[in-house]
Amino acid sequence: MQQLPLEMVPPAEPDFDNYVAGANAEALAGVRSLAAGELREAIVYLWGRPGSGRTHLLTAALRANPSLVAADDVETLRPGHLQALFVAIDAARDGSGPAVLASGSTAPAHLALREDLRTRLAWGLVYQLQPLSDADKARHLRSQAERRGLRLGDEVLEYLLTRLPRDMSTLLAVLEVLDRYSLVRQRALTLPLVREALAAAQQRAELPRQTRLP
Repeated sequence: MQQLPLEMVPPAEPDFDNYVAGANAEALAGVRSLAAGELREAIVYLWGRPGSGRTHLLTAALRANPSLVAADDVETLRPGHLQALFVAIDAARDGSGPAVLASGSTAPAHLALREDLRTRLAWGLVYQLQPLSDADKARHLRSQAERRGLRLGDEVLEYLLTRLPRDMSTLLAVLEVLDRYSLVRQRALTLPLVREALAAAQQRAELPRQTRLP
């Protein structure tokens, strides 16, 4: 089934409260503790596939503690930045510098980096982040809808999860649009109303011109 590209209202700024943990509750707790200065370890490394929430957690940690040293997608860093990360990890470990939070697409041992840096990234806590399941996304969308006084039926949920981009930021932005449209029309959130709302959003340029709605 074809998915619909979607650009809507800007998503909320990433923070710990709007991170949907799913199977990553332990990682969320660890990064939150690191940002609060409560974690015994001074180095945390996150890895996982795109969409698993690595960048969200790094951004949330920096918002909570700007003094952290954070490095996202370490395998893409330039040599000078890699050297700075190397020095920061050593300083964090001996207590002479701030804590370090880094992320990559794979476990430290499999990174295409020099051996001494791979070893250092594994010195602290290492968390593999798991992508959210459709069940996780459905539960979160339903709970967010209930907070707004909306009821998301199974048919509507299936439509959102199969016809739209699957990242939570986009899905929550869609929910915002649907909430506004439902309030203006004073109608329950049925599948015909969802299609009508998305078509109207497209006409108002909240959706790209090339988006084709079924």
